[in-house]
Amino acid sequence: MAAGVSGADLIGSALPTRPPSRQSRMNTEIPFFNGRISPDGGSFDAWKTQSLLDSLEQGGLQWPSSCRSGTCRTCIGQLVSGQVHYEMEWPGLTAEEKAEGCVLPCVARPLGDVVLQDPFA
Repeated sequence: MAAGVSGADLIGSALPTRPPSRQSRMNTEIPFFNGRISPDGGSFDAWKTQSLLDSLEQGGLQWPSSCRSGTCRTCIGQLVSGQVHYEMEWPGLTAEEKAEGCVLPCVARPLGDVVLQDPFA
């Protein structure tokens, strides 16, 4: 047996494995989703690992902002389609605002493709 390789490693590596599903491959291979501003159609890469605000700015799009922590509400926007999640428990939105599709892009991260209502329209 090769140095540093145990019998368990050889047995485990010899077992056939099922290839990941297409959806699984897509989620692990592509680090971002498609983001779009409605109605003008400006688009950006909505990175899974960062806030929508950071993704918007990296894509060259303007969005109102101030605190970047979900408390001032300067960046509040309307999610037309898609879903987001927050790293914090209470991101400065009421339950009613969340139900109406309001988001805080400074602390919201995409769970898939997203469309945001243009805040300047």
